[in-house]
This record gives sequence, C-alpha cells and structure tokens, in this order.
Amino acid sequence: MNLLEHIYRKGMLAKQKRLLAAQKRLPHPVVSIGNLTVGGTGKTPAAIAVAEEAVRRGYAPIILTRGYRGKAKGPCFVSNGKGQLVGVRDAGDEPVLMAERLAGVPVVKSPDRYAGGQFALEHLADTPYAAQEQPRILFILDDGFQHWKLARTVDIVLVDGMNPFGNRRLLPLGPLREPIDALRRAHLLAITKAPNEPLERELRRLHPQAGLCRAEYSVHELRASDGSIIPAEAIRGQRVLGFCGIANPKAFHMTLASLGAETVHFRSYPDHYAYTVRDVEQLWAAAGRHGCKFLIATEKDLVKLKALTLPACVHAVAISLSFSAGFFEDLFGRLSEMTG
Repeated sequence: MNLLEHIYRKGMLAKQKRLLAAQKRLPHPVVSIGNLTVGGTGKTPAAIAVAEEAVRRGYAPIILTRGYRGKAKGPCFVSNGKGQLVGVRDAGDEPVLMAERLAGVPVVKSPDRYAGGQFALEHLADTPYAAQEQPRILFILDDGFQHWKLARTVDIVLVDGMNPFGNRRLLPLGPLREPIDALRRAHLLAITKAPNEPLERELRRLHPQAGLCRAEYSVHELRASDGSIIPAEAIRGQRVLGFCGIANPKAFHMTLASLGAETVHFRSYPDHYAYTVRDVEQLWAAAGRHGCKFLIATEKDLVKLKALTLPACVHAVAISLSFSAGFFEDLFGRLSEMTG
C-alpha cells in the first residue's frame, strides 16, 4: 500500500472508530443508500425509488441528506412534503431534485443526519404526516454508507457496473472511500448502470449473505424548466447538444445514445457545477453552430439552470431507477424482521 493510501486509511479508520463509539439511533427504522467510491453510482434515483415504494407500502418516508455544497448550516426542510422551501443555493442540487420528484415526502438537509432526523420528528405537524394517527416513519439516509454517526437498520450499497472500483486504490490515489471488504457491512448490494457478471461473482464471494440485485435506468420523458414534458422519443434521430455537470459524464452520453439521439456536440463540467449566464450563452451558440434542435442535460443540471433564462429547447432527461425482481421484498422483509 502506498504511503498516501496508508495515511488516508489510518485516518479513515480512526474516524470510523470514534464515530461508531458515539453512534446515535433514531426511534424509527433507517435505510441507508450509499456507495464505496467517490463519484456517481445512482444514489439519488435510488433514494427516490425506495421512497416511492415505501409510500406504496404504507410507510411515511423522510429523506435525510447532507446537501453537498448547500449553504444552509443547520437542519432545515428542503421540502416539508407540502412544497419546496429551500432552493439550490442553500440546499444543493440533489436535495432539490429529490424534493421536486417526491411530492408529499419531506426532504431534510443536515450534515448531521441524526440532528436532521430529530428536526423532522419535532416538526411532523408541518408535514402531510400530521394527518396520520400513527405514521410509519421510515428515514432514508442519502449517501450514508460512511455516515457512521447514525445507526441504520438496513444498508444498501450501489456498485457501478461500468467501473466498479476504478484502479482499486484508496483515496487519494484511487476512487475508494474504504477498502473493498467494507462491503461486508452491507445488507443489500445493487449493481447499477450495466450488467456485470464477473462483478456479481466477486460480490457473491465477498459477501454471500447480502442480497444482490441489478438496478436499471429508464427514461420515459424529457422535462423543461417551465415544467412542460415531452416524450423521450422526441429526440430520436435528432441532432442534439448534450451537457452535464455530474461525476460520470460518460454514462450520460451513453443515455443519450440509448435514446437514439445524434449527439453532435457534448460538453462536460465539474460535478455539482454552478452554471452562469455566460455558460448558457456559450451552449446556445454552440447549438446554433452545430444545427442542434435540442440541448439536453440531466435533471441535476436543470435544477441549477432554472434560475437563469433558458432557451425553450433546453430539456433534462427524467431518469428512473428500477431494481430487479425481489429487491423490495428483500428490503422491506428485512425491515420487518429487524424492527419487529
């Protein structure tokens, strides 16, 4: 192990030990959705999918999220389930996206997720759950696999089927937040983005007790900043300019190709990028030069672009994540067993 990796690992293990010793527990079950690597594995659409299924099964889900780059310091509602209360500047892009997609589900931003959960419970009267006599609260912890401060009932870990572990090195020489054998803490493992049978075999050898499934993306529609929707088929065969500020721009480029779009120009920006008026002007000019009828981004980009004046041809692909058969039965079965 390289010296830099050794230093990182030693610091990570010391932090883990300290936080686990002081770990706190909320009075309701907690489902954590996380990953082992830096970068995108689909945590946001996974959190949305789990919350939607929880509602269908009679739970009252509450999303707890760090709100990366959001300026708000203490716990706050991004949405109380009755409407969005905080914008991208204060909440960050992913919490706002979850709030937009999950009408009726409170989304709480708090770097300290235990404090966020307590805040949500103290303000239940402000949420739609106030009308329920005894709501079956379920906390969904967004990006929580390394949030050791809060105990969880079930850990779901997503693994990128296109690039599972990079060069298999720890930060700062690779993408791993923890060694690969940390996956043994997980209850459920989901391979996202692409099937990967060698990865499935490796994960089964590593952790045979974990539930293992695949998770597939689907796109049915495109959304504009004004809320209008067009079918995804509208860009089939069309010249488009694609752009995004996400951790894995290659995956988005492949999504556009899967929709049959002719992506004649593509621009990628840093993850969580804050777009400017100048950026929009440059993208619009490039679209004109390349004869593009559509400018297509991700939903995470669109929530940041809404504050700017956009051409009507700017749309975002609305991505949904579906888990393979048996995943939700496994998840909610484990919740029932562990909570009595």
